Amino acid sequence: MPDRGGGPTGPRIRVGRPSRRVRTLLMTLGVLAVLGMVFTMFAGFWTDWLWYRSVNYSSVFTTTLWTKIGLFFVFGLLMALAVGFNIWLAHRMRPPLSAMSMEQQNLDRYRMGIAPYKKWLLLGITALVGLIAGASASSQWRTWLMWVNGVSFGQKDPQFKLDVSFYAFDLPWYRFLLGFGFATTILALIAAALTHYLYGGLRITSPGARATAAATGHLSVLLGVFVALKAVAYWLDRYGLAVKSSDFKATDSWTGLRYVDANAYLPAKTILFCIAVICALLFFATLWRRTWQLPVIGFGLMVLSAILIGGLYPAIVQKFQVQPNEQAKEAPYVEKNLKATREAYGIDDSQVTEYPGISQTEDKTQLRDDVGDTASIRIMDPNIVSPTFQQLQQIRNYYAFPTNLDVDRYNKDGKDQDTVIGLRELNLNGIPKRNWINDHFRYTHGYGVVAAEGTSADAGGRPEFTESDLPSQGDLGSYEQRVYYGERTTTYSIVGGPQKEIDYSDDNGEKTYSYKGDSGVNLADPINRAAYAVAFSEPQILYSGAIGEGSRILYNRTPKERVEAIAPWLTIDGDAYPAVVDGRIQWIVDAYTTTNGYPYASRTTLGDTTADSLTATNDQRAVVAQQNQVNYIRNSVKATVDAYSGEVKLYQWDTEDPVLKTWMKAFPDTVQPKTEISGALMAHLRYPQDLFKVQRELLTRYHVKDATTFLSGSEVWQVPDDPTNKTGDAVPPYYLSMKMPDQQEQTFSLTTTLTPNGRDNLSAFMAVNADPGTKDYGKIRVLKLPTSTTAAGPKQVQSQFNSEQNIAESIRLLRGGDSEVEYGNLLAVPLDGGLLYVEPVYVRGGGLKYPLLRKVLVTYGGQTAFEDTLDQALNKVFGGEGTTTEPPPGEDEGTGEEEGTTPPPTSDSPTVQEALNDAQKAFEAGQEALKKNDWEAYGKAQKDLEDALRRAEEAQSAEGSGGAGGGGSSPSPDASPSS
Repeated sequence: MPDRGGGPTGPRIRVGRPSRRVRTLLMTLGVLAVLGMVFTMFAGFWTDWLWYRSVNYSSVFTTTLWTKIGLFFVFGLLMALAVGFNIWLAHRMRPPLSAMSMEQQNLDRYRMGIAPYKKWLLLGITALVGLIAGASASSQWRTWLMWVNGVSFGQKDPQFKLDVSFYAFDLPWYRFLLGFGFATTILALIAAALTHYLYGGLRITSPGARATAAATGHLSVLLGVFVALKAVAYWLDRYGLAVKSSDFKATDSWTGLRYVDANAYLPAKTILFCIAVICALLFFATLWRRTWQLPVIGFGLMVLSAILIGGLYPAIVQKFQVQPNEQAKEAPYVEKNLKATREAYGIDDSQVTEYPGISQTEDKTQLRDDVGDTASIRIMDPNIVSPTFQQLQQIRNYYAFPTNLDVDRYNKDGKDQDTVIGLRELNLNGIPKRNWINDHFRYTHGYGVVAAEGTSADAGGRPEFTESDLPSQGDLGSYEQRVYYGERTTTYSIVGGPQKEIDYSDDNGEKTYSYKGDSGVNLADPINRAAYAVAFSEPQILYSGAIGEGSRILYNRTPKERVEAIAPWLTIDGDAYPAVVDGRIQWIVDAYTTTNGYPYASRTTLGDTTADSLTATNDQRAVVAQQNQVNYIRNSVKATVDAYSGEVKLYQWDTEDPVLKTWMKAFPDTVQPKTEISGALMAHLRYPQDLFKVQRELLTRYHVKDATTFLSGSEVWQVPDDPTNKTGDAVPPYYLSMKMPDQQEQTFSLTTTLTPNGRDNLSAFMAVNADPGTKDYGKIRVLKLPTSTTAAGPKQVQSQFNSEQNIAESIRLLRGGDSEVEYGNLLAVPLDGGLLYVEPVYVRGGGLKYPLLRKVLVTYGGQTAFEDTLDQALNKVFGGEGTTTEPPPGEDEGTGEEEGTTPPPTSDSPTVQEALNDAQKAFEAGQEALKKNDWEAYGKAQKDLEDALRRAEEAQSAEGSGGAGGGGSSPSPDASPSS
């Protein structure tokens, strides 16, 4: 029935519009969401600022921040103005009337649709492109700072005679500007063309002219700008040839000009530059001619010229001029590459000397005393004995040692001694009960240094500790033992508040402690607490009662993290190492300045070059690289991180490095002068491993200075694979106190071996003086063996050890039961024209899950020994009884007498077999003693084993003394057959 006005007939229902309460709720939720996003962004910014302020490097944060902000706004605004202006100009130049065509009628609907929103659309487009451009530009803060602060290298490239700083600091910035110019021009061109099309300035299907005069002039100018930028690109490409990488037959990668570059590409780039300038002028001329005919023809000629002059002509030169006489054509450019590469990597002063590779002394007994003078041979392998440190010195499950310990030197009795050292760091996985309070409040730090002599072991094969127990005590004296910052400390801790920390435990129970340093950020401020609760996604930080007055949060706690955050322009070495300096535990971190713009210097990839068998099993040893591919590197900074306070100090180490000087201008007062390094700290600095690995990789090719030899590839070396494990990765360099043939006394050195490319014999031995206290610190010495000498390389030496029947039998006995044999570092030492190889052998036996030193392998001049101690092995090799391990003439291999090694596995002699049976029984008794942790019984079993093996050897020697050759040594004239 129709409503006749008699009053309401029922409630009216509004469909589709929410109530005021719902609208209020939605608005509130929206506002909260926006505030949440804003506070999340603020929390990240605020916590970063607080952290940098806490480490007293707030200038790094502010310099970086303002540089990024400046680049963001400048280039974002430039992009927005350029695109916005061209859209506005195209709209202003629109024709007053559009053609009556189907195309224009369809566009009319779009024009009418956007008419009310034109200003907002213009602002939206310009804001979007501006934000994108600004964000991209802000990432170039390093490029900007290097350009604006760059200092001269004092060296000029051989082609253009420009300072190296032009390529390292200026050219990257010019290329960024050029790329930004291209991006701006292309976006402006697209935006202008679309606007002209939308408003009828450009037509595709409409009758009449395809473009109005205004549109033609506008777009021609933009195209002219694009071509002008292309001309600038051609001009910069000329200089880019000096730092261009390309494949080359003699090398993996070639950097710099070759013959074809200097004689084809370089003139081609100059010609193309001129053509591009003319073409750009033709485009600009359309403002008066209003036709694209000439510019299009010019642009086509430029493209054709780029193909013919820039592509075809160089290929013809390479094919018909270079290839028929490559060595003569390329030699001058190879010499430039050789010189620049050696300078850029600091290997130009490397001393390469000829070395015979075989002993020059016939009577080897004279060399026995020379071994101790030549090297302090380290038999404690820091990469093997970490589990031994763990088992014997862990004390509590919530402590742990790094996978790879470090080698340092400490003075004892007036003499520096190679020392294996590690910190007892916090291990959260060993906490009895895991919860938030335990993880972040109670268990907060490690405790103490553990150190052992590198050149000796006790009678049981264990390290001889010079600093041990908990709290640690020994030769290092008194020092702050708490370790709040370490390689294993990867989570945050909250210290200094009402919640007490577990310090350490002894026979009297747990000791508690409250952090007294000023490290970290104060959490007493509720804003700070809220910011960290958001930043760490941990709401308990906001309301936990364990946080109160004095509470401080510690994070970014590994040495590499702290140095990289404080100096983001440095590349960090993969191996930070601890040292006790002036009563504090200091982490020492080597840091590098690098560039990818050194002309003519070949590039290397840091991640690949620094990889070896240790980095393959330990990610912590990988290099931290801001710029992974470089062609210039210097160890310009030595950094320290205090293990208790977390204080970071950067010291200028290379006072001549222009890259470091540039960064010191950009970040003043962040790097202290070299003179601030104390004598106590200087005693523990060393030559860094990653730099040495980069240099040895380069020296495999760049040890030659002659272009002809370099091009032939006949002198290419390689870094051998590590023969002591199955990773298949390169052998790591080893720290060792030794002296090279031209040195008068031992110095702490970093050493490695090199083999010919594709072969296993030794081609060179390389060492660098790693002791800053000596005058020739950093000097690289390379002993080059003659190609005719087949001195054994590491792989061959290891194979020799493994193939010796008597050694193999002894190792089989060591592997009895559930024991495992682990080979330590294979050390090489130059001695009297030959190479002495030493390798410790460790055994994990019975119930023990950690390695103990059981034997030492030594070989020199074809003689091999496998004995309980290093001295015994050296006596076997150099003593009167030492003989060659090769079978004597006339006897089959494996049947000749081989003094200096353990006896063969079987014999027809009852006496020999009885001794071997006794050896097997003694070994099994030792394994049983290990399982029961009965060290007295184990020591007795080891003595019985040694006695049985000696009896077997003496019995076999007595039986074979009358045979031909007698194992390579003749018995004394008055010796009886049974003596």
